Amino acid sequence: MVDGPSNLESTPFGALEHPLPPGMRDLLPEEAASRRDLARAVLERFSLHGYLLVTPPAFELASVLERGLGASAADDVLRFIEPESGEVAVFRPDMTPQVARIVATRLGDREPPFRLAYEGTVVRRRSSRAKKHRQIPQVGVELCGVAGAEGDLELLCLAADVIRSGAGLERFTIDVSDAGIVRELLADVPAARAAEISVALARKDEPALVELSRGLAIGPQVSALARLHGGREALVEAVSLLAGTPAQAPASRLLALFDAASARGLGPHLSADPGEVRGLSYYTGTIFSIYAEGPGEPVGGGGRYDDLLARYGAPRPAVGLGLDLDALAWAVRAAHGLRPRKSGVVVVGTDSDPRVFELRSRGIPAVAVSDSTRARAYAASWGFAFVWEDSVDRKTTTDEVVRVLSSGEDPSAADHNDRPSAAEDEGA
Repeated sequence: MVDGPSNLESTPFGALEHPLPPGMRDLLPEEAASRRDLARAVLERFSLHGYLLVTPPAFELASVLERGLGASAADDVLRFIEPESGEVAVFRPDMTPQVARIVATRLGDREPPFRLAYEGTVVRRRSSRAKKHRQIPQVGVELCGVAGAEGDLELLCLAADVIRSGAGLERFTIDVSDAGIVRELLADVPAARAAEISVALARKDEPALVELSRGLAIGPQVSALARLHGGREALVEAVSLLAGTPAQAPASRLLALFDAASARGLGPHLSADPGEVRGLSYYTGTIFSIYAEGPGEPVGGGGRYDDLLARYGAPRPAVGLGLDLDALAWAVRAAHGLRPRKSGVVVVGTDSDPRVFELRSRGIPAVAVSDSTRARAYAASWGFAFVWEDSVDRKTTTDEVVRVLSSGEDPSAADHNDRPSAAEDEGA
C-alpha cells in the first residue's frame, strides 16, 4: 500500500500521462464492440466444426501451469502470491496448457477426440514475445486425441475456413513447417552451439550459419535451410537436401501434408518454410503461422504438441490453433477499411416512452433523451445509428425504424421523418 494520495487522487484526470502499467490498455466502446463482433464470428465458425467452448481461469497455481509451459516459458509469466492460499500463482501467458489440464483432469469420462475452443486474454511479461502489448486477446481451439496428418489437416482446413468465413479475409497465407526438421538435424550438435544455430536460422542469416556450422557433417544442409522458403518446390528441394539425414523423415512428412492440404483447396493460401524454428521446445511436429496484410506479424498460428498432455498424466496426441484478435482485427480493417459499426436508436422522449420498450423487446438497443438537439449530439458521440423524433403531422412506426437499421442506412431524423409512410406510398 502506498502512503498518501494516489496518482489518480492527486492529479486531474486531464493531466494523466501514464494511468496504466506498460503494455496494458483500455478498449473504448467502438473498438470493444468491433473485437466482440470478430470474436463472436470466429467462435461461431469453430462451433460449426464441432469445437465446444471452455473457459479456463485467468490465473492458476504456478506449480500446475508451469508444468505445461515448460522451462522455456519461465520468463513469460507474471507471478504473484495468491492471498487465500499463500501459494505462488501466475497469470496465464498461454491457454493451451490450461486446456490440456482440463482434458486430463476434468473430461476423462468423455469420448475422444476432444474438440475444445477458448476465448480469453493472456498476459505476458517478456517484451520480446509480448511485443507492444502484454495483454493479448485470443481465441483458439485444441484438438486432442487425433494423431499425425489427420489432425494437422483438420486444423489447417479449420484455420482457412475461420479466416475466410469468420473474419471475412480472402487474402491470407498459411506458412507451414515441421519442428522435427531442425530438431532432428541438430540432435547431435552440442546444446549451446545448436541454440546459436537456431537463432541464426530464425534470422535467415546464411553467413552466420556457414560460420556456426563449420566442421559439422550437416553444415551444408543447415546453411541451405536459410534460403528454402516458398511453395511446394521449396519442400521438394528440402527433402532432396536432407536425404540420408535424420531430418529426411519430417521433411517428407511436411511435403505430404502440403500436398494433402492443397488437395483440399488450400493450395493458393499455402507457403512452406522447412527451416522454421519457432517453438521448437514446445511443438513436436507440424507448425504453422497465418499471415494477412496489415499487422506485419502473424494473425495466428499453431501446431502439434504431442508431449504436453503427458505432463498432466493423460498422454494423448494434440494439435492446436490460436488467433490474436488484435492482429486479426487489424488485418480486417486493412482489407475492408471498415468504419465503426453503428447500431441502436436514441428516442426523443423519456425512459417510460413505449417506443423504448418496443425497440428493446425486438432486440434493438435504445436510450431516451428528452431534448432533440441533445439527442442528436448524443447519437453522434456514442455511435447510435438513428434518432427517432416524430414530426407533428405524421408518426414513424417501429417497423420503419427496424427497416432503416437493417438496411445499413445512416439517415438523419429530419430525412426519415419527412419520408412518407407506407400507407402514403400506396396512396392511402
